[in-house]
Amino acid sequence: MTFTRRAFALGTAAVAGIAALPVHAQANLSTDDRAVLARAQATLQNLASAQGSFVETSGAQRREGRFYLQRPGKMRFEYTNPAGLLVVSDGNNVKRYDPRLNVFRQVPLSQTPLSTFLARTVRLDQGVRIDRVVRMQDGGYSITALDARRPNDGAVVLMFGGSPERLLEWTIRDAQGTMTRTQLTRVTAAPNLAASLFQLRDPTQRPRRN
Repeated sequence: MTFTRRAFALGTAAVAGIAALPVHAQANLSTDDRAVLARAQATLQNLASAQGSFVETSGAQRREGRFYLQRPGKMRFEYTNPAGLLVVSDGNNVKRYDPRLNVFRQVPLSQTPLSTFLARTVRLDQGVRIDRVVRMQDGGYSITALDARRPNDGAVVLMFGGSPERLLEWTIRDAQGTMTRTQLTRVTAAPNLAASLFQLRDPTQRPRRN
């Protein structure tokens, strides 16, 4: 998971959302489209505390690992390939540590689209431009969303399906056209996640000596 603003556009399962743009102002959405959007919003809202596995692919590159989510504000992507790579939201900041390069970075959660997805109340009718809604024959559907203020920065496609319905995967297209697909598997409710999962201190900082 690239540590950029665009890469957190449902980074997770996060939906890009910055400026306010109500869905009813988007003339391209039919009544059926808006009903599907409401279903997606309810599905994401119900994903309050969960864990599972993920597979992330971009071109020939493949990464995988486990994820943990606890709304509001908390998420952890724990990579097993490449081993040790971590992306953690502690409710205030989103942090990334790459042990191969010994690099630690963080940005405020409020400055990433994850803030929309991890909010106490998920709103897909504000802050995004819904570009396309596609319904599948098997009952699943996909939603293509763009940042309302910066539509040329890229897009995220959210795929929903299954019984009970859940978020299956998302694909991010950045401004250069690079596609990154993240598939979620073995997703289960996890009401008692340890608080330590969402804590990440800077491993590159050595303890001070007295």
